[in-house]
Amino acid sequence: MKYTLLAASVSLLLSACVSTTTSTQPESAATQNSAIPQQVKGDEVVNPNIDTQITLEKVMSDPDWMGRAPEQWYWGDDSNTIFYQQKREGNPTRDLFSKSLAEQGNGDKVNYTTLHKVADKGAVQSADGSKELYVFKGNVFLKDLQAKSVSQLTHTSAVETQPMFLTNGDIAYRAGNVFYSLNLTTGQLRELANLKMTNTPGKAKAKTYIAKEQHKLIKFVALQERNATIAADKEQDIRDVNDTIATSTFYFGEGKRVVQAQLSPTGDKLIVSVAKDMPWSKPEDIMPNYITSDAMIDPQRVRYRVSDNRQYQEQVYLLDLVNDAQYLLGFDSLPGFDEDVLASVRKENYARDGKTYESKKAPRNIHLMQYQQAIKWHKDGEHVAVMLEAWDNKDRWIATIDFDNKTLVNQHRLHDDAWINWDFNDFGWFNNSATLYYLSEESGYGHLYVKPIDGKAKALTSGRYEVRQLTKTQDESSFYFQANKKHPGIYEVYKVDVDTAKVTAVTDLGGNNSYALSPDETKLLIEHSTTTMPPELYVQNLRTKMAPTRVTYTVSDEFLAMPWTAPTVVEIPSKHSEQGIYSRVYQPKEQTGPNAGKAVMFVHGAGYLQNSHLGWSGYFREFMFHSMLVQQGYTVIDMDYRASKGYGRDWRTAIYRHMGKPEVEDMLTGVDWLVANADIDKDKVGVYGGSYGGFLTLMALFKEPDTFAAGSALRLVSDWTSYNHGYTSNILNTPGDDPIAFERSSPIYFAEGLTKPLLINAPMVDDNVFFQDSVRLVQRLIELEKENWETAIYPVEPHGFVQPSSWLDEYRRIYKLFETHL
Repeated sequence: MKYTLLAASVSLLLSACVSTTTSTQPESAATQNSAIPQQVKGDEVVNPNIDTQITLEKVMSDPDWMGRAPEQWYWGDDSNTIFYQQKREGNPTRDLFSKSLAEQGNGDKVNYTTLHKVADKGAVQSADGSKELYVFKGNVFLKDLQAKSVSQLTHTSAVETQPMFLTNGDIAYRAGNVFYSLNLTTGQLRELANLKMTNTPGKAKAKTYIAKEQHKLIKFVALQERNATIAADKEQDIRDVNDTIATSTFYFGEGKRVVQAQLSPTGDKLIVSVAKDMPWSKPEDIMPNYITSDAMIDPQRVRYRVSDNRQYQEQVYLLDLVNDAQYLLGFDSLPGFDEDVLASVRKENYARDGKTYESKKAPRNIHLMQYQQAIKWHKDGEHVAVMLEAWDNKDRWIATIDFDNKTLVNQHRLHDDAWINWDFNDFGWFNNSATLYYLSEESGYGHLYVKPIDGKAKALTSGRYEVRQLTKTQDESSFYFQANKKHPGIYEVYKVDVDTAKVTAVTDLGGNNSYALSPDETKLLIEHSTTTMPPELYVQNLRTKMAPTRVTYTVSDEFLAMPWTAPTVVEIPSKHSEQGIYSRVYQPKEQTGPNAGKAVMFVHGAGYLQNSHLGWSGYFREFMFHSMLVQQGYTVIDMDYRASKGYGRDWRTAIYRHMGKPEVEDMLTGVDWLVANADIDKDKVGVYGGSYGGFLTLMALFKEPDTFAAGSALRLVSDWTSYNHGYTSNILNTPGDDPIAFERSSPIYFAEGLTKPLLINAPMVDDNVFFQDSVRLVQRLIELEKENWETAIYPVEPHGFVQPSSWLDEYRRIYKLFETHL
């Protein structure tokens, strides 16, 4: 369920996007003009054919007809070449393209024979910047940037990862749980550390009663164990005195797994996080696949549910590779490590059951921050920082390690009474000082901070906007970043000076802009999009004041000629929050015809996702569907309800312990706004959405049955106890701790409220939101003897539909629902 944004007309012409105006109102109220877009391809102006009829058959067909936008783009080594992937037409395969900035066109496909020389996105550079290391197809490659040569360093069937330059001139890499170093001069390969998930040799396992009896009664068994111990001791003695064969092997016990491990740049230390190989790491639930090549039912194993998940923790170790020593780092030095942060939640749930909860301190389950590299070594290898989080989702710590005392030293604690965001967790080191930089939501918005390890933190950015995509300059004087500073739905590139904290706008394109800084730091490669224009690549020269130059043209003429409706982004006042609700509004020019006064509300998925921005939406089919509805006289509204991304911490956490309440309040506010400002009949408003949007559609129909005339819930969540742990426990805690939160947040408990027509669209091979969510709700509606609802199932579809025929069938049904009941 998881997840872009008004600028001067000149830059919009350059970007081949919809013409916009900049509001004279405060930045928070900026809107986008909803006039028919004028679009540009090269020097040729392409005016949309307003007589073209938008059809479901076209907008739900294979999207290749729209063009195939650049993906996974990056700079070449010379800072004058760019690379990007592009999907083949009618084929899921992606090809890599190379484009020189000095040449016209979209560039050329990279030949397979030279792919290994340029597929170096994410490469790591040597200290002097003359060489780089990267992995291609599981092997390590070395590129000499001055000689412009490439060498393949490994030729194995193993998958090598984490290549790095060591301070002694060697390189290192990881293969499985073994770390190696390679001397580039002699070619000598050395095993630095072997992490074994077994018991230490010679260490006797705990024996059961019958095993102990076996050793007493059968001499042969005891003899075999004795001989094995003697042999192991001998091998260790040889290794201890003979350095030529010595390797550092570390044992962590049976039933364990390595979560993260990072070697120091000096090659003498290793930080390792280990966890039990718990049952939930192996999928437990069954998802039957009924449409298979052999016509047999395939019972696929999928994830655990939040209701089944157990508390999770890790052990973090410091490994001394020189002295072959292993140290467990305790969490007791972290502030709040033993706080009962769920005390108030537990008291409320206990009280409902007539019980009393006594709060007490106890060590919390803590682990490395997930979904990112949470171990960061300083360039000199003398310092290391780790980012940790609590299993209960309420705390995040950045800690360094005191190597002398083998302890964690807290550098920053971020506490949130709701939950720590999975976003805004970037952190790292300055190369030339023992200073950390990191993102934090402590001010209420994601901002950039710097902190010497023996000093106080300093905020480099502040305000009601969010900072992402950090890039530190080579001289470490500045950071580039992406932010929605001038409007919540516009993402530009900015630069901040580390000493003065002065923030300067680098781009002014409007819409959504992601970027990559060129290796020589003279240019930005920008992916730019608007509400009506899919992403294209631009280059901005940082040494001049020239507008960015568009360098790719991948959108089709057919798409450009279509009469799409550019939505207006408005801030709808709310009585439930100080900040208004930013919403995309699609409106016909005139309220005439049979559909005048009718409106459809689209509810975006994921919860924490922003869709009412001024860039190209991931919901591009819905954008085209909404343009079709407008062409037929409907008005469409798409709201960034509370819980949406881009509006700060309080907006994000407004749903804590009660999903479906704040969001539906915002949806009702949207309906009232349509009635008051868009001439909409309050009895002619429909609603639809998928995933989290499907969940909210249900909550609206069940709990506010007089508001919407009809609704369609797609790939819906009906009971949050069946969703995954990582997402759900953030917002609702766990069913064991907080059943109140789950019960008041799950639509299945309120199904008796259904009075209006409901269409349920359910994919059957959905390993995200299980098909069972729809099945259980259907049975509940049957038992409640509800009428005027129906279900459509899609046997071959996952959570995100794939087949155009399924998309078409689904939206035909949604369209029919609104045509019939509005």
